[in-house]
Amino acid sequence: MRTLMIRILRWVIRYAASSYIAGLETKDAIRVCRHIAENGSRSTICPWDGPHDVPEAVALSYKEAINSIADEKLDCYLSIKVPSLAYDLKLVTELVIIARDHGIRIHFDSLAPDTATASIALLQKTLKIYHNVSYTLPSRWRRSIVDAERMVDLGIPVRLVKGQWPDPSEPNIDAGSNFLNLVDVLAGRASLVAIATHDAQLARESLTRLKRAGTACELEQLYGLPMRDSVARSLGIPVRVYIPYGYAYLSYSLSAVRKRPIILAWLLKDFLAGVKKRLTDS
Repeated sequence: MRTLMIRILRWVIRYAASSYIAGLETKDAIRVCRHIAENGSRSTICPWDGPHDVPEAVALSYKEAINSIADEKLDCYLSIKVPSLAYDLKLVTELVIIARDHGIRIHFDSLAPDTATASIALLQKTLKIYHNVSYTLPSRWRRSIVDAERMVDLGIPVRLVKGQWPDPSEPNIDAGSNFLNLVDVLAGRASLVAIATHDAQLARESLTRLKRAGTACELEQLYGLPMRDSVARSLGIPVRVYIPYGYAYLSYSLSAVRKRPIILAWLLKDFLAGVKKRLTDS
């Protein structure tokens, strides 16, 4: 019975997550990029690897993505998850050399808090090869204030998110307040700041502070969620859309549900949206 329930849960999660991905292949993401470019928005794409994909296979998907962006001449960069590459400097070096040849930015996504130290160490090694890289700072982590200072020193673009995983040393941190604290650290100092949130009020306040400080910035939205692009456009600030594709999953765990029962409601909503999308696409 337990095995059957796990299979059912995986099936539900797959459908729930399908509302957030462009499709299974790079060409699906590129198709979405073209569409949003016609509407005046920029993009970033990210292949989502499966739970059993080896680092070499993940690296190949990233290389394919870079070449596809270059072929289409899109205002788009590649977001990667370096834990999926096993923090392998050789694989990352091969990747950034291709990106360097095409002048395409490589962005280091954030995952769980315990990946941050190794990710930043790899980022700093990467900068010796190619400087067109950027990094995500989650406001749920206390360490992000220090990490923001480091990104300013490195002179690279930053993406601000609230983040999915809480800080184990301070799980009740106010993600909204700390988000603005990070904005204040970066304002007038960072080369570029992407405000990645669908919280319209937080987005407006963040973009206003950055614009007032003369800091280049943009609003970044997740594909599949209701767009809050009017917040940015009213301020004359560009919009970029984060487009995942590949393996469809979301972090709906029983432990997370116990801590935040509202996740059950999110799962149901996303499941229904995923079913609707599949019916529409079929």
